[in-house]
Amino acid sequence: MKFRAVIKKSGDWWIGWLVDLPGVNAQERTKEELLTSLRIGAEDMLTSPIEVKEESEGMVSIELD
Repeated sequence: MKFRAVIKKSGDWWIGWLVDLPGVNAQERTKEELLTSLRIGAEDMLTSPIEVKEESEGMVSIELD
């Protein structure tokens, strides 16, 4: 899979986030470390099970074929 990332240099740090996968963001000292952190974040986001204890107002379950 490929995801678009926004990356920026901010002072001594590189910051970035994935446009196509909200919630995956990182901050590292080098651009290479930032890209690695974003890859790991994407893998974690896509492979971590989501446990919902009970449905709350405004939350519904959907199934994908």
